[in-house]
Amino acid sequence: MRIEQVSDSVYAVRGTNVNWGLVSDGSGVTVIDAGYPADSADLLKSVREIGHQLADVAAVLLTHAHLDHMGGIPALVEATGVPVYTGAEEAPHARREFQQQITPPEMAGLLGSLRGAKWVAQTAWAVKWHVGMSIPSATAGDAQTLAQLPGGLVAIPTHGHTVGHTAYLMPAEGVLFSGDTLVSGHPIVREQGPQVLPTVFNHDEQATRAAARSLAAYDAEVLVPGHGDVVREKVSVLANSLLQDRDSR
Repeated sequence: MRIEQVSDSVYAVRGTNVNWGLVSDGSGVTVIDAGYPADSADLLKSVREIGHQLADVAAVLLTHAHLDHMGGIPALVEATGVPVYTGAEEAPHARREFQQQITPPEMAGLLGSLRGAKWVAQTAWAVKWHVGMSIPSATAGDAQTLAQLPGGLVAIPTHGHTVGHTAYLMPAEGVLFSGDTLVSGHPIVREQGPQVLPTVFNHDEQATRAAARSLAAYDAEVLVPGHGDVVREKVSVLANSLLQDRDSR
């Protein structure tokens, strides 16, 4: 685990090939995403590392219900009873009323490259026996609820990577938590820098790209992606200029 303070109130935490965010207003904490199941202990530890107790966590905001982003939530809910909010279309996904996740055959297809094989091995370890996990308490978070949480966050619908993917903006400090709509790297990709994830991970490739480009409309100067390093540059510039067309590579 690696914790990086990216603004006065925001911390980006690196887990097992994935990031989560912590927003502290001094008295409380909002958690954005939660890593893999194997990151559960580090998720709880990260809250304490920034000077809080678990009881200070006001809510978890989930960008989308993939196992590498919701894995630590059950441990936090069990410890604190904290509410879990996500997009309206994503809440049933988190409850596993349906599932949009890379399939075992698709994962097997990545074994042909060294990067892919390494990622598959790390993922199998990080998921362990929790393939069927769900978040029964996940509900849609409305604008008023999110505004009252530490950080005063704003939900941005970014559907595509999953049907209800949601990014979160902290206007007060210009920080955007982009989840998997716009990332800055991934273990199976050699290139570093703002990009969309490889097609195999996206439920709807065209919608994912449109969602990534739509982030250009938001005033943020720090990008905390679901994968890769934090990027300190205007998100409007990143979304407009640095998204490459995969078909042209």
